[in-house]
Order: sequence, then structure tokens, then C-alpha cells
Amino acid sequence: MVQIAVQVNGTGHTNEVEPRLLLVQYLREVLGLTGTNIGCDTSSCGACTVLLDGQSVKSCTVLAAQADGADIMTIEGLADPDGTLHPVQESFRENHALQCGYCTPGMVMAAVSLIEHGEANDRDAIRRGLEGNLCRCTGYHNIVQAVASAAGVAL
Repeated sequence: MVQIAVQVNGTGHTNEVEPRLLLVQYLREVLGLTGTNIGCDTSSCGACTVLLDGQSVKSCTVLAAQADGADIMTIEGLADPDGTLHPVQESFRENHALQCGYCTPGMVMAAVSLIEHGEANDRDAIRRGLEGNLCRCTGYHNIVQAVASAAGVAL
């Protein structure tokens, strides 16, 4: 066992974990934050995307022990405490950018990262930025529109 200390959605957590425990498993099974989905077990789908020290990462590719000392943001941490949605979440709602919703937490987190890093400049940049996140339902058109809208980019 190894001890880790992380900030998750602004709250500090210290836990002993198995050295091989994946960050996605830590978030879901230890902290009970089930908004981060496990979609493929191969790092292909992006359903488990979170922000790790401000960078978009697939949490199935990171060991919890590697995140020791990190600041992690999950989908649960985006909305305000009063329930007001984050602008990206609101844009996904307004633009009908989801269907089954399974990929949505990962898509939203990837979109937040794109916008925060100034990488959502046009349709092609948004598509490139989201290409590691798969959606089997929407065809991506409304997702791209939602990201552009949240970023203030006209398409």
C-alpha cells in the first residue's frame, strides 16, 4: 500500500491505495465520484477524462499513486455549489450535445481543458482537441457546436 494525498474538486483526500490502482478506480471506488465513467478499459474512449493539474487526462491511464500531490477536477466539481451549471455544461444542454450521456462527462472535461488552454479556436481545432473522446450516439456536430458556443467562437 502507498499513501496519497490529493485535492479532488477542491477537497483534500488522504488515502492508502494499492500501487496498481488506477485513478479512475480511485475516484469511483474510494471517493464515490461515479460521474467519471469507465467506458472501454483500453484508453480509447475518453469517458474517464478528468483534469489533472489543469490538464485533460484519461484517468484510466494514470495510477492513483502517480496523482499524489495533484489537483484533480471531475465532472462533479464543475457546477457551482448552488447547482448552477458550468458554462460548458450549460452549452451542452442548450445545444443538445448529448444523447445517452455516457461520454458526456469526459467530453465536457475535455472541452473545459480545450477552452481554458485557448485551443477551441475553430471547428477543426475543436474536432482535433476532442478526437480522443468517442461518442457513439451524436455524430459530434452538436458537441462541436456546444464547445464553440461555450468558447465564444462562431462557426
